[in-house]
Amino acid sequence: MSNYLKKTDTIGKIWIWSAAVLVLMVPVAICVYYNSWPEITSVLKGLLGVAPIFWTVGVIEVITYTPMLGIGGTYLAFVTGNLTSIKAPAALTAMENADVKADSEEGEVISTIAIATSSIVTTLVIIVGVVLFSLVAPVIESPVLKPAFDNILPALFGGLAVVYVSKNWKLSIVPLVFMVTLFLCVPSLADSVGILVTVGVIVALVSSRIMYKKGWI
Repeated sequence: MSNYLKKTDTIGKIWIWSAAVLVLMVPVAICVYYNSWPEITSVLKGLLGVAPIFWTVGVIEVITYTPMLGIGGTYLAFVTGNLTSIKAPAALTAMENADVKADSEEGEVISTIAIATSSIVTTLVIIVGVVLFSLVAPVIESPVLKPAFDNILPALFGGLAVVYVSKNWKLSIVPLVFMVTLFLCVPSLADSVGILVTVGVIVALVSSRIMYKKGWI
């Protein structure tokens, strides 16, 4: 298993940096094609407003999701995207159905397979969606279905929460109350999913440790 993890780490790094270069090549290709380059001061000003936020969220998400998804799953999820809304729920559900833990060898393999499968399915759905967009656009944008699409992410995590909370409901009380209170007090945090997930994880770990020490769980 150690050789598998080392090889996965090496391949994962290659794909991560390859993806980063490809993403950066898009604006570079546009600038080369039109022979129009922005001033470096304008680029730095634009980055100054958004880069610190994305860098922080990026670091937080790596620290948060790696223990959940394993090495292979983490690399694959970050390269293919839609980590919070699709890849993490897919991996967690697959491990739950297989009755394995995320930090086990079985969990590592199953998480990677689940994320790979969800990536393939997502790609196929996107291809079909692009081809048939003109036909499905009126349906997707209809006022009747719009509320459903606005609540896809809460629905996904709500379904996962039912499974995990039912196992030990005492552990969920403190994080649930804390996060609900935080949302009510600062609604703007709803757009910072990466930070909120990390805060929720920390609160859950600390409260669980305290409850364990006191013999409540």
